[in-house]
Amino acid sequence: MRYVLGIDGGGTKTVCVLMDEIGQVISRGEAGPANYQVVGLDRVRHSIEQAIEQALEPAIAHSCQSHVTIQGMGLGLAGIGRPEDFQAIRLLAQQIHTQSELPVQWHLHPNAVITGSDSLTALVGGLGHGAGVVAISGTGSHIFGRNRQGQTKRVGGWGYLLGDEGSSYDIGIQGLRVMMRAYDGRGESTGLLEAFQTHLNLQNPESLIQLVYRQGWGAKDIAALGLIVDQVAVAGDPVAQAIITQAAEELALATRVAVQGLFKPGETVEVVTQGGTWRGLARLRQQFTEFLQGLGVEVQVVWPRYEPANGAGLLALQALGFKILD
Repeated sequence: MRYVLGIDGGGTKTVCVLMDEIGQVISRGEAGPANYQVVGLDRVRHSIEQAIEQALEPAIAHSCQSHVTIQGMGLGLAGIGRPEDFQAIRLLAQQIHTQSELPVQWHLHPNAVITGSDSLTALVGGLGHGAGVVAISGTGSHIFGRNRQGQTKRVGGWGYLLGDEGSSYDIGIQGLRVMMRAYDGRGESTGLLEAFQTHLNLQNPESLIQLVYRQGWGAKDIAALGLIVDQVAVAGDPVAQAIITQAAEELALATRVAVQGLFKPGETVEVVTQGGTWRGLARLRQQFTEFLQGLGVEVQVVWPRYEPANGAGLLALQALGFKILD
């Protein structure tokens, strides 16, 4: 039996799965963040090695051996996009299998070390195959597609200052802005005013200045408020509902660009929705699906079938010659 490692490193955690040659997950491990643009390569390596070690512990205990033989490794990391990023991660992968003291006997095939962005692993893991589109919406957002010829297209993902439309951050910041407009009298009355004051324990809306500016709120702090907008929208507030609808429209627009750039009329395309924003109750996902109609291709919006780390493992198996993604 041949084994591969599938690794997904994000801004919050790193997941590693040990997978056999038929794509079955044997065991799983978790560690800290692995977005090297944020935490640096040393921290990324530490997180990956921790996740690998944790994933191997059950297999080693079950086999009563001191190591596991690994023939392939798929590695998808957040923050990877430029040529220099890929070069740095390929070097990191080489260091892990040549310098680390992991309980691994490496028999890596030269072509079976797959390094790339977390977008591809999210797509393959979410769909269980290699062709389609992944619509990612969490703290940030972007769309990534890959067709049956292996061509790819990425739309969005420019960060909270330049983009991330339809993300939890986008929903949260729009909610704060309409709250302040309502407080001024420049905008419609909205239940978001009271909801944010209660949730943030504000004496008045002006106290928000101290939180956001003086305490240095970041993107994740504001993204967490997307849930409040969702709750107020579910309660029937038209202003909050309009924010959710706009987010769905932006995500659908980016997805349409990816679909039309990769797939031909008459094809069937699966679009998998990845990220916590999609779990809201204010019809974001339903509206997104409705906005994708009329593209000339049959679009099927699906929930993730597997996690992104599984996608990394499946890509490694494909590189070893197993037709597991066909």
